[in-house]
Amino acid sequence: MEVVEVGALRQPDALVVETRLGPVRGYPEGSVFFWRGIPYAAPPTGELRFRSPVPPEPWSLVLDAGAFGAMAPQGHDTSIPLDPSMRIDEDCLTVNVWAPLPDGEPRPVMVWVHGGAYCLGSSAQAVYDGRLLAERGDVVVVTFNYRLGALGFLDLSSFSTADRTFESNLGLRDQIAALEWVRDNIAAFGGDPAEVTLFGESSGGGSITTLMTVPRAEGLFHRAIAQSPPATSVYGAERAAAVARRFLEILDLSVGRATDLFDMPVGQLVEACDVLVDEVPTRVPGTVAVAPVVDRDLVPRYPVTAFQRGYSHRIPLIIGSNKDEASIFKFTGSSLLPVSSEAVQQMFAGLAEDNPELSPARLAEIAAAYPDSTKSRGALAITTDAAFRMPALWVADAHSRHSPTWMYRFDHATPMLKAARIGAAHATELPYVFGNFGTLNPDPTFWLGGRRSAIEVARRMQRRWLAFARHAVPAALDGSKHWAPYTEETRSTLLIDHRDSLVADPDREMRVAWGDKAMGFS
Repeated sequence: MEVVEVGALRQPDALVVETRLGPVRGYPEGSVFFWRGIPYAAPPTGELRFRSPVPPEPWSLVLDAGAFGAMAPQGHDTSIPLDPSMRIDEDCLTVNVWAPLPDGEPRPVMVWVHGGAYCLGSSAQAVYDGRLLAERGDVVVVTFNYRLGALGFLDLSSFSTADRTFESNLGLRDQIAALEWVRDNIAAFGGDPAEVTLFGESSGGGSITTLMTVPRAEGLFHRAIAQSPPATSVYGAERAAAVARRFLEILDLSVGRATDLFDMPVGQLVEACDVLVDEVPTRVPGTVAVAPVVDRDLVPRYPVTAFQRGYSHRIPLIIGSNKDEASIFKFTGSSLLPVSSEAVQQMFAGLAEDNPELSPARLAEIAAAYPDSTKSRGALAITTDAAFRMPALWVADAHSRHSPTWMYRFDHATPMLKAARIGAAHATELPYVFGNFGTLNPDPTFWLGGRRSAIEVARRMQRRWLAFARHAVPAALDGSKHWAPYTEETRSTLLIDHRDSLVADPDREMRVAWGDKAMGFS
């Protein structure tokens, strides 16, 4: 290992680690090292395009891990801040690691699942840089890419033939393969494979609540943090097949020619998926085009139902949502969520169709819990609760019956975000978790001040997340408000703001209105 002189210090300019597949070279950054773009699966191309991931070919020469791997194929969406210089390619199944210099003492591992509505995003997004978490917590941080959109979460399995098989839930299968890579290799980077915390946001959080009910994923992670998980956005095989047929129509393919998808240029698949992603939530507000599917194979049950029947993995869980989740979708003009009163009424009609026990009177009771339900403000509140808050509460209620559970609500917003009527919107907690502010270009977050307060909130969140990864208890260990576990009796919820406060059942009226039975689209 070569060393270079840095001031009065001597530190390695590279660190080679031996993985089970071959050696990888990492580089120092601050007081930790990083390795980027390490393959955890073979390129999912050709006959592997719509198949489960398989291990990559081993290598003997040192693999330089100085740059991120390619992003998963996806369309362009200005709401996701991606580096335009990043390469997009089907050969995208790579992991990234940040770790202190290995010293023989195993460290807790935190594995991040990025969000993006199951069709967008990348582990290379600047906000997900793991250096600060690794430094401040003395932990190993891992991020990874997985297949998205039509290549990862469109269920084409009903089109399989004797010659070519389409498998389901490929994005989830990639996530499991990445966790298996962590299990098998992270010790070489100084991580403890028996102390893995899986954390993620939005569709990353939804992936986690789903994986917590997937038998094959049991034992691959030992704690979980689900931030704003759309836990009910998991669909049945019939709906998934209908969406897949529409995908073929967009491509002008008959069902008999579905296997042509294996050989079609990936750009055509992405373009068709973009049409689908815009079309489905417009036709049926409250639904999305691509998402995990109850295939009775990898995913045996609807996740929230599985939680309520006691089938979730027995591990500690932090789960929560943001106070103003839906506002960002209105601000950006996104069609992914219903943000008008008309669209919310359409969503209710769809829920009634999928849940026959829902009478018009019952839906009226829910709407009555929102004084401004016929106005934009009320519509945003209903959508926030339907998509994120209630699913999180349903999961927390059920999981807390057998495993330690903590509930939070992220309420903090800078003066600029309040002035823009965005508030504590979906994903605004991400820079607080990672400590990476200023990753947007331009970044309006602090245009009206608030940086000092935000940094204090961020440090508290990081201390809690890191303590959870190390001790399975989210104590800030700095004199902050004690975060009591969530139970159905107390419903203790940590409201994260300028100052943390622990409140019993802060959304009681809304929770009672929606009831205990999970509502979602089948």
